[in-house]
Amino acid sequence: MSQDRTIQGVAVSPGLAIGPVHVVQADTAEVPTWTVAENEVAGEIDRLAAAVKTASQELEKRQLEVARVSDKKDAEIFAVHRMILQDPSSLRRVEEQIVQEGINAESAVQSLITRFEALADVSDPWRHVLDALLARDREEVASSEQRVVLAAQELTPKVMTFLERERILGVITEAGGRFSHGAVLARAFGIPCVVGVPNLLARLEQNLLVTVDGDRGAVQLRPDQEQIDELLEIKKQREARRDALRTIGELPAETPDGRRLELQVNIESVRDIQTFEIAHTDGVGLFRTEFLYMERPQFPSEEEQYRLYRRVLREMKGLPTTMRTLDIGADKPLPYFKTPTEPNPALGWRGIRITLEWRDFLYSQLRAFLRASIHGNLRILLPMVTSLEEIREVHEVFDSVRTELLQQGYEVAADIPVGVMIEVPSMLIALETVIDHVDFVSVGTNDLVQYILAADRDNRWVSRLYDPQHPAVMLALQRVARVAGEAGHPSAVCGDLAGDPAMAVLLHGMGYDSVSVAPHFVADIKYAIRKIPWAEARELADEALRQSVSRGVNDVIARIRARLYDDAAAGVQPDSPTPRA
Repeated sequence: MSQDRTIQGVAVSPGLAIGPVHVVQADTAEVPTWTVAENEVAGEIDRLAAAVKTASQELEKRQLEVARVSDKKDAEIFAVHRMILQDPSSLRRVEEQIVQEGINAESAVQSLITRFEALADVSDPWRHVLDALLARDREEVASSEQRVVLAAQELTPKVMTFLERERILGVITEAGGRFSHGAVLARAFGIPCVVGVPNLLARLEQNLLVTVDGDRGAVQLRPDQEQIDELLEIKKQREARRDALRTIGELPAETPDGRRLELQVNIESVRDIQTFEIAHTDGVGLFRTEFLYMERPQFPSEEEQYRLYRRVLREMKGLPTTMRTLDIGADKPLPYFKTPTEPNPALGWRGIRITLEWRDFLYSQLRAFLRASIHGNLRILLPMVTSLEEIREVHEVFDSVRTELLQQGYEVAADIPVGVMIEVPSMLIALETVIDHVDFVSVGTNDLVQYILAADRDNRWVSRLYDPQHPAVMLALQRVARVAGEAGHPSAVCGDLAGDPAMAVLLHGMGYDSVSVAPHFVADIKYAIRKIPWAEARELADEALRQSVSRGVNDVIARIRARLYDDAAAGVQPDSPTPRA
């Protein structure tokens, strides 16, 4: 590839993509800047004019509303703001910056706002213009049918859910950790992704053709036909490998010496069920119900939830289906539910802490769960649990809801297992005292790793310390499998770590009953489990647990990968779903 147009970043999610780029405004506090081609400058000025008109109309609307409920004097400020937008000198300043610097209208308006920051009466009207530009940009791309590569300042869940998943070819960002929540979603969605691309946005134009190599961490700007053909050939080879793996997908995840590992899938919506062969899985290990809330402009009603959960259970045809209660907060906010600004949201108000404080959330969701329970094999999973008291509180609400539904004439399944996610160190330490109060445990490695290592995976200053192969993480994982096994309770890993075939082998060797992964990793995991005998997997797990440094654990994992990826006799080399060192 031409080096002058190839930018090296950090591989986050494997795969190859080619398509036009769309720069995403992920956070209103950070306005993106991108290059505008000379022949597009006039169009950018037209966008500016339309936004000024929209902002002026909005200010007039507010003026009339305030005058109606208060008095005309209070409403005069909006008239002043409209006059400021009509000032030709400010508008000319913004237009000149677009022309002379060849930048987008949003960036030029932000420069004007910064210049007049101390003069609120001058800067505030232009904030309305900025909001109008950003809103219109979102509406225009959302209303089109175009498939695009998304580019952003930082990889966040908001970027990953900016458009329907089918329309996102790839994602490239200037910042973001390999194990951030946005990165987890990229792998879960099967979208090629590269982060850490220096000065990315300054090099881009809207609709610029780019390629994304999520395996090598490379982004190519303006590829020529030869480079496009090369990428398409590589994609073709990988698709052929996937076809070869497809036959393995029909077989159980069973080792050569007869040890079975349940292989379940993580899903975010009903649409996900159409993306995999249900018969090739052992059920749903994690249904992230918060996406039902995040995709709507307001809280879904009990009836909406019931119909959706019923459909999922019916579609899964009696296979175990684990639905996690609402897990919002921190990096998963709802646009219509204002949570407090917290200095450390990763350690703040999230998960079960919110639903136990706002019982209406838990109450309506449990009612919907239990009403739907007769249509399939439901299991309920509780996130961010820190104590036995929280488990008991949920059980009280659960029993109350069950009694109420039965009294109202609803049918409810007789046996609905309730489990907890092991992702907070207190649950890990006190597991022996908790295990008999739950029906199963499922390890959420994405959060457990950051809490064990005190390294926020979304904080670029410490994300390098987020190390899933740290010896302490290995020992924690082994402890959960051992305690659950001794108590006769099923144990699973539903976090991102389970999607790595080599790690799945180690988890199986540690004694886990099941792993739950993104659907497109199922065949890779089955191939790995069917390749390595369980007796050998136990030896490899024991060896990994004896390591005192991460490099030692990585060496064990590297040997497993060599067995999987260099097996010429198998005719396939499954992709690793997690970034390689």
